[in-house]
Amino acid sequence: MALKATIYKVELTVSDMDRHYYETHKLTVAKHPSETDERLMVRLLAFALNAHEHLEMTKGLSTDDEPDIWQKSLSDELELWVALGLPSEKLVRQSCGKARDVIVYTYGGRTAEMWWEKIKNSTTRFDNLKVVNITPKDTAALADLARRTMKLQVNIQDGEVMVGVDDSVVYLTPETWKEAG
Repeated sequence: MALKATIYKVELTVSDMDRHYYETHKLTVAKHPSETDERLMVRLLAFALNAHEHLEMTKGLSTDDEPDIWQKSLSDELELWVALGLPSEKLVRQSCGKARDVIVYTYGGRTAEMWWEKIKNSTTRFDNLKVVNITPKDTAALADLARRTMKLQVNIQDGEVMVGVDDSVVYLTPETWKEAG
């Protein structure tokens, strides 16, 4: 018998002073059986960092040809492709060809650093690619916030991020490894 996804109900309030975006999103997020709390929370963080009225969670881990998060225009063109983890060089190349903007959020400490060392020279030609790393300390702290039902508050200012659930707060600074040109 196949395992089913676990459903998370998230009320995500984003206050992004850097982009002047202030909105609350009610999200129903399916957590794939192989997905960890750490990855789920990185996915929610990535959503908050790119929040927009047309931003959507996709099927993610259960499909190979979709990112974890995307934003499409009203004419169904891919405006933003957001991938998590350590995608292959081929997947990075393909996503840069499909979407106007691509952001990869890496995590995993030394493994992510080794992935970036291997792939970074081949990504210089992609002006639409941004690579952002989240430290193991930060992802572990985010994982501790995970609840099946969450009121998640994310404040962003000067590249600094505050994530709060109930009385717990995590402060983090995503590190940009490659800026889109």
